[in-house]
Amino acid sequence: MIIVSAPSGSGKSTIVNWLMKEHPELQLYFSISCTSRAPRGEEKDGVEYFFLTPDAFKEKIANNEFLEYEEVYENRFYGTLKAQVERQREAGQNVVFDVDVKGGVNIKNHYGDEALSLFIQPPSVEELRRRLEHRGTDTPEAIEQRLAKAGYEMTFAPQFDHVIVNDDLEKAKQETLRVVSDFLK
Repeated sequence: MIIVSAPSGSGKSTIVNWLMKEHPELQLYFSISCTSRAPRGEEKDGVEYFFLTPDAFKEKIANNEFLEYEEVYENRFYGTLKAQVERQREAGQNVVFDVDVKGGVNIKNHYGDEALSLFIQPPSVEELRRRLEHRGTDTPEAIEQRLAKAGYEMTFAPQFDHVIVNDDLEKAKQETLRVVSDFLK
């Protein structure tokens, strides 16, 4: 299992998508998380996320259906369903998790040496702001929320197996490829 976490806007999804598309030899399969937020842009239910209402998400929490979950913002939950991960593992898939930092730490703690945890770090908060603004998917208020949280999230970096600073996307992609390839060997 490969866990990739980062503050929002650090490039984790870009790197994960590149690995999966350009390196089929790694046989990576995406773990689709659940969220109670609305879809962004062209996101589709069951592809990027399973989109649930806050009440439906809370029901799954009450039923202990999550491997990990987090209320990232008020009534905005993200989580990984146990059943899906187990189905993928039973099928022999190398499961990739694109999750928030607390979720990444929780999954790593659960699976230990069976999982590789990677923290994608932005070069600075200023660069993170520029990326979030350039992405054009969030309101100015949401960007401020994400930036306020990013400093806190970066304190989790030492709990990950590897920290990859994404100051140059191509360099970060190659470093991620090397670390993941070595782990899967």
